[in-house]
Amino acid sequence: MSDPIITADNLDLYYGDFQALHGIHLDFEPHQISALIGPSGCGKSTFLRCLNRMNDMIDGVTITGMVKFHDQNIYSPQTNLVDLRKEIGMVFQQPNPFPFSVYDNITYGLRIAGVRDKQKLDEIVERSLKQAAVWDEVKDNLYDNALSFSGGQQQRICIARVLAVSPSVILMDEPTSALDPISSAKIENTLLELKKEYTIIIVTHNLQQASRISDKTAFFMEGRVVEYDDTSKMFVNPDNKQTEDYVSGRFG
Repeated sequence: MSDPIITADNLDLYYGDFQALHGIHLDFEPHQISALIGPSGCGKSTFLRCLNRMNDMIDGVTITGMVKFHDQNIYSPQTNLVDLRKEIGMVFQQPNPFPFSVYDNITYGLRIAGVRDKQKLDEIVERSLKQAAVWDEVKDNLYDNALSFSGGQQQRICIARVLAVSPSVILMDEPTSALDPISSAKIENTLLELKKEYTIIIVTHNLQQASRISDKTAFFMEGRVVEYDDTSKMFVNPDNKQTEDYVSGRFG
């Protein structure tokens, strides 16, 4: 068993007076896909956004406890948020490419970081799009507006944009929920390849997806982690009755 790359320890989150997360403790190991499941409003997306401080952008949010990345508390005042979000990238539910070319989407973060070498940019664009399994579909149209591609292609372009800055961890908030089954399958296959190099944490409503691609699964209810275990055990022989009811479709 590897040392965890990310650990949430006694993490609480409040929206004003409302407590949305209660004492979350989860470890995420490198090169695994971890799925966060649970009914709508249970806190799984809120928790995911804690892992690269995306909740900092919301007024009235208070967070206590700790999230460690490589043993450093990301909520420390010394944390550089730009560096943090480069290391822990995010892919959202709706594909959100910038309204310019595929090439400029992929190189956006690199240019901000000061990379100007055209050959290096070209190499990273090709590598990232290949890793995201969309190179063959866009290689002849790299200078077309990214918004001109299908939803599934746009989502893989967004994955490539995250990969271009060489993160350690990729957070995904229901990345296939807006896509058709064929596009969803392509992204699932992409994720199984990507975990060889990256750690992936994915929020999904799709229990079949969680069972197909994840190594570990955390079941959330009302802002708490009810159970966290190997996916194979969670779906076949969970320890908790609530987990059993949820994964068998008896509620939620």
